Amino acid sequence: MHAYTLGSLSALAAATTLDLWITKTKLTLTSRFWITLAIVDLFQVFVDGWLTKLSSPIVIYNSHHFSGVRVFFSTPIEDFIYGFALILSTLSIWSYVGKYNKRQCDT
Repeated sequence: MHAYTLGSLSALAAATTLDLWITKTKLTLTSRFWITLAIVDLFQVFVDGWLTKLSSPIVIYNSHHFSGVRVFFSTPIEDFIYGFALILSTLSIWSYVGKYNKRQCDT
């Protein structure tokens, strides 16, 4: 398996594990999370598309390091997997810390 693909799938597994079993925030089970992700992905489509467009790329990916699957203006699919993992991890930790701080303030 290609390094970038393996890294993105590892990040996805780690973020999902964090959300469902470590922080137990279970954000992936809420519609608010998916709406948030859709908003972020909308902007990511245009920014990544501009950065990776095949006609004049600013960022060039070595074809030996990713799956070769490109979506939305030739963006590697792994970019969206990494984005998902980043958003989920950040929001999961934020929600967990917020709940922890609230419990501390209530006592």
